[in-house]
Amino acid sequence: YLAAMQVYLDSLGCRLNEAELATWRAGFRVEGHRVVAKVEHADVAIFNSCAVTLDAARTSRKSTRRLHRLNPQAKIVLTGCYASLEGEEAAGIDGVDLIIDNAQKDQLVERVLDAVQAWEMPQRATLPGGDDLEEQDKSRAFVKVQDGCRHKCTYCIVTVARGAERSRTIQEIVSEVNRHHAAGHGEIVLTGVHLGGYGNDLGTDLTGLLQALLKDTTIPRIRIGSLEPWRLDEAFFALWQTSDRLMPHLHLPLQSGSDSVLRRMGRRCTRDSYRKLVRAAREAIPRLHLSTDLIVGFPGETEAEFEETLAFGAEMGFGQVHIFSYSPRTGTVAAGLTGQLERKVKRERSQRLHEAAQLWKGRVLDAAVGREARVLWERPGEDGIWQGYTEGYLRVFASAPTEPWRRGMVRPVTVLDAAEKGLQVRLLC
Repeated sequence: YLAAMQVYLDSLGCRLNEAELATWRAGFRVEGHRVVAKVEHADVAIFNSCAVTLDAARTSRKSTRRLHRLNPQAKIVLTGCYASLEGEEAAGIDGVDLIIDNAQKDQLVERVLDAVQAWEMPQRATLPGGDDLEEQDKSRAFVKVQDGCRHKCTYCIVTVARGAERSRTIQEIVSEVNRHHAAGHGEIVLTGVHLGGYGNDLGTDLTGLLQALLKDTTIPRIRIGSLEPWRLDEAFFALWQTSDRLMPHLHLPLQSGSDSVLRRMGRRCTRDSYRKLVRAAREAIPRLHLSTDLIVGFPGETEAEFEETLAFGAEMGFGQVHIFSYSPRTGTVAAGLTGQLERKVKRERSQRLHEAAQLWKGRVLDAAVGREARVLWERPGEDGIWQGYTEGYLRVFASAPTEPWRRGMVRPVTVLDAAEKGLQVRLLC
């Protein structure tokens, strides 16, 4: 018999990591254990690490040490991409008691509980009935639908860390979404390493999954996470014509606006194919908000190639851009390419791209002024101002009325003004 534990869960990096936390949180609760909001209250602390860049790997090490510093008595379990790629180094971090690589993530709860049997557990840091993560849960839930990727972009270490593509069954995903809805979530976000490859191993695809979710669930809002812009056809886009539960926001990673850089990256799209895809998406999805990822300073990137990225980004009208400065990762093709750029060049180009992206975002926010939107409200700030997101994933702020107000509500608004941090709105009811 294993006495009830208090478990702390944290992650760094992608939404897939966050979705995995949600799965483990449910797993520990089913086994009778509490998930707490502060590591100081934990018997076991689990950190889902990231290694997409060198900075992410460094932050993973730093965050793990911080957990040990905040609660030296807690047993620390390290998992995720950093733990998988640098297992020996990760195991040597002060305070780490157990490494679980990505191949074993599906059995993480079982592995941790097995390990606990052999550990001499510390004195609990807080009394039963202490703070629980339940109240910290966001109104939006991340649902992992697949893992791994069969493609080999030359810069990407994640495919090495995550392995081959593996999809969850539609029945499993439908059941999880219904559980999230019953628990009070108003929106789910589908996540995966290569979301567009969902179902390749099951004889289905992402369109089939979305059709099932629209048919067999009633959760108000379904959002799609980062989606590689390769296998999206008319049937996929036609779904938005059948239901307003699919949110009009697509995050389509571009990585570069230069065809020559895209070829060196091993990307499977060109400027023209991406342009055609965006045109089809905007024709099918009214008021589509488009966001993307861009890498600056890829090996051999010339000033002219960088300028192509700036021009193409402006043409596409991105509302949000995640910008990364290239860093070589051992084990990738790009790490061995000639023409590695100096740090100061990458820093200067990153700054210029950030400034351009802010202009593009401003245009998208300005276009929303005067329109109505439906906002999923998440939480109030210290000043009592609530934050939420529109259907298109634009951040909004508003003062809550005196009527009962809670996280997860969806309320209609009129957009009054656009500011750098988001939209100011007036509630309609």
